Amino acid sequence: MGLLSNKISRDELKAGDHIYSWRSYIYTHHGIYVGDGKVIHFTRGGGLEIGTGTILDKIIVSSVPHHGGDNPCPDCGDQTNLNGVISSCLDCFLSGGNLYLFQYNVSKAIFLAKQRGGTCTIATSDPPEDVVARAKFLFSRNGFGEYHLLDNNCEDFAIYCKTGLLVLSVTKSGSSSQVNSVCAAGGVVFDTQGFRVGTSGQAASLAAASSPALTLRVLELLLTGYGNYCVSRLAYDVGVRKDVRKVPVDELVALMAVIERKSDNNKECKLS
Repeated sequence: MGLLSNKISRDELKAGDHIYSWRSYIYTHHGIYVGDGKVIHFTRGGGLEIGTGTILDKIIVSSVPHHGGDNPCPDCGDQTNLNGVISSCLDCFLSGGNLYLFQYNVSKAIFLAKQRGGTCTIATSDPPEDVVARAKFLFSRNGFGEYHLLDNNCEDFAIYCKTGLLVLSVTKSGSSSQVNSVCAAGGVVFDTQGFRVGTSGQAASLAAASSPALTLRVLELLLTGYGNYCVSRLAYDVGVRKDVRKVPVDELVALMAVIERKSDNNKECKLS
């Protein structure tokens, strides 16, 4: 594991580690390794897609554990339709992907050097025994609420298990750094969308070559946009946000139960 990659071998795994695996170029699935080859993670089962007809459906389904092949895992069984906090063997969790270790207590320089979110945080991890205890408690109660790709996902679950920190703001996304990176990237698009050269790459090259001032302007916009992306991503990190607090796991489960009851009541009112 180094600056450019958090990839590790299975021999390096320790109970309480926050691990992840890339499901696609833009999405990582996260969980807590609790020892004995088991990972506790938060997922949304197959058949419960958000139904947008977009790539978001595929992203959510890709969080489902998969052993590979046609036969269910001999240890885990068929988990494709399970929903919420579940326990899987390491093979099913990875679903054929590589193993990566999420880093905690990184410096701001290291954080900004990581170009993609979902790999590290400035926040400090609690002791491994506390991390494992939180994960097992949430698994026993299936107590992390309803999966939501943007507001309450697998990375939010793993970060909570590691830190006990919960985002309290209702105006921002959760603690997931990969989601917050998307939010930050949106600002970059907004900053640079006013600049247009045309759709032809050749035309753009010719325009830049014929005008040094235009070349400098392009570089200025790119550097400004990337700078804004980095600053925004840092501001969203759970380690520096002001809208988080430490929440005991039993209080979290009780809070999620209240939220779910209110949600069910609202659904019943709409149907009646």
